[in-house]
This record gives sequence, structure tokens and C-alpha cells, in this order.
Amino acid sequence: MARGKMVQKHQTVMLIDDETQWLDLIQQALSEESYSVVTASSGESALKKMHRKKPDLIVSDVRMPVINGFDLFEKVKNDPKLKGIPYVFMSSIDDYDAMRTAREIGADDYFEKPFDAESVKAIVLDLLVRFQDRNIDYRRPH
Repeated sequence: MARGKMVQKHQTVMLIDDETQWLDLIQQALSEESYSVVTASSGESALKKMHRKKPDLIVSDVRMPVINGFDLFEKVKNDPKLKGIPYVFMSSIDDYDAMRTAREIGADDYFEKPFDAESVKAIVLDLLVRFQDRNIDYRRPH
């Protein structure tokens, strides 16, 4: 529990970036929380991992080779099994076009690299809390 908000245990955050130092830094920033973190260094790898285990939140870099963050976002949002997953973009601090595009296409949030670890944790926690009710199966056996 952080800041008075409850997050279910076993929630999975997927981090996608072709630069491993950013994956390591974000994973380190999130290591104090109670959810698991899965990383992918490409959009292709991320899609494969998402189909094996659906994450509860996606944090993706914008600028990646082959499948960039925006193309990956489109693939996720057009996939009936993945479309409800909250999606956060990250990009370099001077990438104003990326920030504008992320808002226009409907990203749930955006942060800039280099990032403040506390801000990233707050964004992730807020979205996990806000979206967790969508993933609860209320059909319980009597």
C-alpha cells in the first residue's frame, strides 16, 4: 500500500525500451512496489510476452526500431485481448511531437527521460489503482 491506495498483488507492469539502461532504471524505481515487472527490448518481443501473460500496465518508449511505441500502441489497442491495458509513453525530454502525438492517440500518461523515479512510481500506481477494477472477475462461484 502506498499513499493510501491499495494495489492488488501480482499485478504486472511491462516496460519496453530498446535502451537497456532505461529499463534497468525504471525497474529499479519500481522495485519497492508489490507488483512484478517484465521487460522487453523491442516491440516484437513485447507483443510475444503480452500474449503469454497479459500485463496490467504498459510503459513504452516512443522511439524504437522496427515497431516504434506508437505502432505498438496501435497493435495493443486493436487487439481484443489487450486493448483495455493502460498505456504510458516515455521519450526524451525534448521530444515535443511525441508528447503531443501520445495525447492525441489516447495514451493514459506520458513521462520524459530522464525521469524522476518518484513521479514514475506515482504514475504507475495511479493507473494500476484506476484500472484494476476493470480486471476483476466479479463472477464468483456461490
